[in-house]
Amino acid sequence: LAAVAIGGLGGSGSSQGTALGEPVPDAAPSEAAPGSIEQVAAAVLPSAVQIRGAAGEGSGVVLSADGLIMTNNHVLQAGQGGGLEAVFSDGRTAPVQIVGTAPAADIAVVRASGVTDLRAASLGNSDQLRQGQTVVAVGSPLGLSGTVTTGIVSALQRPVEAGGSGAGQSSVLDAIQTDAAINPGNSGGPLVNGRGEVIGVNTAIASVTGSAGQEAGSIGLGFAIPINQARRLATELVDTGRATQAVIGVGVADAARRGAAMADVQPGSPAQAAGIVAGDVVVRVDDRPIEDANAFVAAIQSRAPGQTANLTLASPGGGQRQVTVTLGSRVIGGR
Repeated sequence: LAAVAIGGLGGSGSSQGTALGEPVPDAAPSEAAPGSIEQVAAAVLPSAVQIRGAAGEGSGVVLSADGLIMTNNHVLQAGQGGGLEAVFSDGRTAPVQIVGTAPAADIAVVRASGVTDLRAASLGNSDQLRQGQTVVAVGSPLGLSGTVTTGIVSALQRPVEAGGSGAGQSSVLDAIQTDAAINPGNSGGPLVNGRGEVIGVNTAIASVTGSAGQEAGSIGLGFAIPINQARRLATELVDTGRATQAVIGVGVADAARRGAAMADVQPGSPAQAAGIVAGDVVVRVDDRPIEDANAFVAAIQSRAPGQTANLTLASPGGGQRQVTVTLGSRVIGGR
């Protein structure tokens, strides 16, 4: 092995004139550069919360100075068999009560009791995200509160099932995919952009299975609920006590090649009103290609009730046509 000389080692034995003999300089912390990961972390950490209970822990995002916190619905499972408490960045703790839940969208709002002067997070606009954009994840993976990781937006409009809310198409999210390290315990925490604005709520990871069936943690595939969807649901839960989701009124299945096949159309539904019939195959929603049934469900449920969607349909007899659907509404959660 080659030896590496440090200062005057190998000379007279004196530390004089060497790095080891020099006094430690008085160094004031340098200011973080605007837009740096350091600056983003400093901005968002006070608004990130650890939520813990007897059965586990997760993360959350402060919505108001008086204790409103947004998190994932599946994080609340940590309170089974006991209560939940929030741990804030300044070390304060407080019990939390559930304000409302939307299990099918994996969003919940809780309120911490007896706290004031919390720093509410700044919420951004997830519709402005671009693939390759730098993002920062903050949370409490494996109970390690205040953990900061960074990566990029790997993909947008990625259909994934909402964690812990059950299987089925009602649980499909139109997620942000990121390679920022996300591990168990990050759920419910913020995914932020370079301005420190929350643009997603971390909700799930894809992981490999290790020995004894144990998951091996993050492999660079993390998913977050876009903040525009999460904010609408959280606002509804706080303001009205219930959360709603867009519906079109069809049963869907994967098409033989590409697209979402309309297996059935419910009488009186928005789909029937738009002229959609069983056997039609949706190949595009607005300018978004639809590869399968889950992609179609995610595209519809990412919208608010009452919005319109332009569908490109391939008919059983051949040819394509376009229809415009005004989406209906259903209640998916409440207090």
